[in-house]
Amino acid sequence: MGKIIAVFNQKGGVGKTTTAVNLAAAVAAAGQRTLLVDLDPQGNATSGVGVDKRQAAASTYELLIGEAVPQAAVVTTAFQNLSVIPCSTRLAGAEIELVDANRRENRLKAALAALREQYDYVFIDCPPSLGLLSLNALCAADTFLVPLQCEYYALDGMSQLMATVRQVKRLYNPALDLEGVVLTMYDGRLNLTQQVVAEVKKFFPRKVFGTPIPRSVRLSEAPSYGQPIHYYDRGGKGAKAYAALAEELINKNKGGVF
Repeated sequence: MGKIIAVFNQKGGVGKTTTAVNLAAAVAAAGQRTLLVDLDPQGNATSGVGVDKRQAAASTYELLIGEAVPQAAVVTTAFQNLSVIPCSTRLAGAEIELVDANRRENRLKAALAALREQYDYVFIDCPPSLGLLSLNALCAADTFLVPLQCEYYALDGMSQLMATVRQVKRLYNPALDLEGVVLTMYDGRLNLTQQVVAEVKKFFPRKVFGTPIPRSVRLSEAPSYGQPIHYYDRGGKGAKAYAALAEELINKNKGGVF
């Protein structure tokens, strides 16, 4: 049964979608059957794996409002072992449509329950907010992964994020756990970076992945070509970093029953 990991940070610009796309692709390239779920109304994870959301028969929007069966929303990408449930432009209105819905926080969990046997890992790209879409992701997930940029305000908002997670655990998903923190936009030459790393490790003891993700122009370019970095610039530092992060994640979960 596949492990469901929500890639979550309510703060924008931290490398959340970049991590969701490239970590999912790297895990898939390592031989794991992988599903990427685009729950961010911006739809960048969908285009990042070369899928045109306008051509999709169904999307996360239809799953949440109950207009599609889960299997109908899955799109096989051009990349090894990687499938995606794309985003639709209508997803932005889903929170309003679901406001009076029965068990609205468990819509995604119910949809993914029918799919998780087919995959080793399911990654959910969450929106940069603490609304109903993110709540659905956290209710569906076994763990959540936090991308955190190596900049001055790195931990700004993390207390609010963790308070939200504690509330989700208490009310909806007692088993939800922190998969780990991924340091993004890393530049080891800077003193500030080392200070931020030390601060993050103090805030999240034993939960920070050993592989940081460096700043990379190629990582920024890859989405415009609809390719994860593993395929766009296989030998580059960004691809190597996500491959190492994928290996770390897989080894961490090896032998685990999800």
